[in-house]
Amino acid sequence: MYILRLHCDDKPGIVAAVATALADNKCNIEESSQFNDPFSGQFFMRVVFAPLKKTAKDAFENAFKRIAKKFAMTWQITPVDAPVRTLVLVSKQDHCLNDLLYRWRTRHLNIDIVGIVSNHETCRNLAEEKGIPYYFLPVTDKNKKRQESDIAKIIEKERTELIVLARYMQILSNDLCRRYTGRIINIHHSFLPGFKGAKPYHQAYERGVKIIGATAHFATADLDEGPIIEQETVRITHATGPEKMQALGQDTESQVLARAIRLYTERRVFLHGNRTVIL
Repeated sequence: MYILRLHCDDKPGIVAAVATALADNKCNIEESSQFNDPFSGQFFMRVVFAPLKKTAKDAFENAFKRIAKKFAMTWQITPVDAPVRTLVLVSKQDHCLNDLLYRWRTRHLNIDIVGIVSNHETCRNLAEEKGIPYYFLPVTDKNKKRQESDIAKIIEKERTELIVLARYMQILSNDLCRRYTGRIINIHHSFLPGFKGAKPYHQAYERGVKIIGATAHFATADLDEGPIIEQETVRITHATGPEKMQALGQDTESQVLARAIRLYTERRVFLHGNRTVIL
């Protein structure tokens, strides 16, 4: 099976044209969803289809090129089961990395982890026991540009599509964010920007926070303000101490990051300006 995803200016006849092209070329629609954004006038569509004979997919793709040109579509066809080549960046905290490694090993996430990059040696054993290449790239104010250049070289060498910041505690440059727009997913606790800096859970406890949570988003030049993919919250009380709060928060971060990655690998996420459309 394959996934067709497209977006363009909203016009009459798009859904009919897509469905007709699939049917005419012996492809069966297994799943379909679409969204018309009334504010921007943009149309988004995701279709899962199954070719009914070996030549059907290629025949449909050739026919669809004319339709895409007619409607000025941006479009993509990808196999449903093709693992997304993924590079994970992490610092010292390993809760998100541990969770991703488990979901990768058990195939609960359709990713192929091609390497782990870190500015610390803390997580090397986790990578090596799974047979995953580990790249130790320490960073300072003086070498940050070169360090990011090394990361980009790994991304290109490994033909990486998705870059996951699994609690990577470094601010990416504007250049790197722009170069891989819509391909870098970050996770952070949702106190930000209210509680920046060290010990955010202690800050939250001191302020009597009643809800904690996590947000997964695409990384942009604006720190922790990129288009949101997935979120979750957990209610707490005055009796929830900083350590318990941190444990709940880290568990939530892991779950939200995994859900965001799943949405990405299923080709459900459309980047739309400063926000996302999830089909």
